[in-house]
Amino acid sequence: MKFSIRFLSFTFLMAVFGLLFSSFLNEDQAKSAAFKFPYKYAQLTERQAAAHLLNRFTFGATPGAIDAVVKIGPEKWFKQQLEANLPDDSLNQILNQYDAMKLSNTEIAAIYPKNGQIVRMAVKDGVINKDSVNKTDSKAYKDQLAAYMQQKGLRQPQDLYKQLINQKIMRAAYTQNQLQEVLTDFWFNHFNVSITKNDCADFIPVYERDAIRANALGKFDQLLLATAKSPAMLYYLDNFSSSGVNTKANPPRANMVRFASQQTPAAGDSAMRQTQMLNKIKQAKKAQGLNENYAREVMELHTLGVDGGYTQHDVTEAARVLTGWAVSPMENKADGNMAQKLMNKDSEDKLAQRGFVHDGDFLFNPNRHDNGEKTVLGHHFGPDGGYDEGVQLLEMLAHHPSTAQFICRKLAVRFVSDNPPKSLVDKMAKTFLKEDGDIKKVLTTMVSSPEFWSKNALREKTKSPFELAISSVRSLDATISQPYQLYNWITKMGQKMYYYQAPTGFPDKGQYWINTGALLNRMNFGLALAANRIPGIQVDLAALNNHHEPESAQAALVTYSNLIMPERDLSQTIKRLTPMLEDPNLSKKVEAATSKTAPVKPVEATQQQMVFADEAKKNTDKNSMPANKTYVAMQSRPNNNSMLAQVVGVIVGSPEFQRR
Repeated sequence: MKFSIRFLSFTFLMAVFGLLFSSFLNEDQAKSAAFKFPYKYAQLTERQAAAHLLNRFTFGATPGAIDAVVKIGPEKWFKQQLEANLPDDSLNQILNQYDAMKLSNTEIAAIYPKNGQIVRMAVKDGVINKDSVNKTDSKAYKDQLAAYMQQKGLRQPQDLYKQLINQKIMRAAYTQNQLQEVLTDFWFNHFNVSITKNDCADFIPVYERDAIRANALGKFDQLLLATAKSPAMLYYLDNFSSSGVNTKANPPRANMVRFASQQTPAAGDSAMRQTQMLNKIKQAKKAQGLNENYAREVMELHTLGVDGGYTQHDVTEAARVLTGWAVSPMENKADGNMAQKLMNKDSEDKLAQRGFVHDGDFLFNPNRHDNGEKTVLGHHFGPDGGYDEGVQLLEMLAHHPSTAQFICRKLAVRFVSDNPPKSLVDKMAKTFLKEDGDIKKVLTTMVSSPEFWSKNALREKTKSPFELAISSVRSLDATISQPYQLYNWITKMGQKMYYYQAPTGFPDKGQYWINTGALLNRMNFGLALAANRIPGIQVDLAALNNHHEPESAQAALVTYSNLIMPERDLSQTIKRLTPMLEDPNLSKKVEAATSKTAPVKPVEATQQQMVFADEAKKNTDKNSMPANKTYVAMQSRPNNNSMLAQVVGVIVGSPEFQRR
């Protein structure tokens, strides 16, 4: 009997444990599949839901993409995108040719020295006579310098920037992990740095790779910290030079480390080196003091937002907290002796004991840190908090309720509409605060909300030039062998990637991108792309329709509109585009009009699109051959490549294709 009671007791306990375990398991399973997209409440079909997801979380649907999403289910597809671990073997083979994108900042500094540094190195090595340096127009001089660079394995910085641009285009066009790349673009724009600022330019590839892309789907505080410690951001917003009063610093040693973190390469003889050092010291003394640039932007643009509740006093105090955040010395970028000490473990341990923090390319210099008490947003820092003060400040900002609202609204603007509902932003912000700034969970809350699927959100976002170019090549299944040619067109359409000077990044609203000149440029791009007039970008229009030849230009317009813009009501679009088919000189006229059109003040996209459609109709009706003759001529040549190219070009350049 005792055995039975024990057995029953044991069985009962196991049953209870099993129920508890089962409930935990079910809860886990529920959490993992917690999001069920409410698109049916918005009266969308599964195919329309798939198209909406692809419009928002990729750079554009490729042929067959909607079928693929429907096959595995919209929720599972989104979960895969959040995990961002789909195989990209083909893309990785393409990216292998961009060898500079795998380098560290130290390696980039060594391989891509500035022009002045190359000259000094060549003079030091006796390849160039220092007296001939000013004779830069001499062909012999240029040839000598080029030969020297080749011998030493040195490259021009422009090659680095070109690789950076090329890899961005190829990733966006071909990666299976589209959401990660879309977010990389979003976060880079949010934490913008620019090639136009010479000091930070060479650090941008590693910044995008290690600070942005690596943290794009992680926790916001880690993303914020990674950007704050990157040399690209430290130079871009001048925090590397910001210094405060440290009453415990040893001035001579402080100067040594201070100037070491700002040095240019030591080249030439010792006299030249001494002159360079003296000039650097003089410049550094002039630049000494507190710099508030980063402290202001980290609050206004990166975290709290302009209405986030901070004051100028908070900016100044935050700048004091962040003094001493600098760049670790690198080869061809800093004093060699200091770099050697930092690479030597014993020396680095001694520096750490004195409060230095060396983390990759980042160096915290306690001798330049304001060790007094500070107060930011009511929170006290110091005295003598050192590096940890800065980390605590960034953590405080990352978890602030104003940050939750500001970041979630920017995400909603990017993925939902230019004016997202407050109800949606509030839900996302609640998740942001509850889930420690987990970007995946914030996005899941967003896409699981009815507001995301509202008819007011469908196709209400206007593509940037970059999004237009990439969505075009994806929808046409183009082969890209010269991505820089696409970059030239993206620049022509108004978005020079990596070169936007303001820390705000490019605006993310349609009214910024859409005006008469922009629409003409977009139409010009569409016509050039479809006609295979962009070198290194090849499209096979017939293959998109399984090599079925349309019976007429009108039939081609209907067929290819549905192929390129699936799951949309295109009746009005087809009606408006039809007149453009009747002008055999449309491409030349658009190109000519583009060159003559001056930039105009942006207006609301929907209004401007209507104006463009009406004007296009008037122009083609007025300037083209008689409509019936042209149309009959096209009908008689259904396999004519130029006809099909014009049809597809008009579709790509149309206002409807500009929407996502």
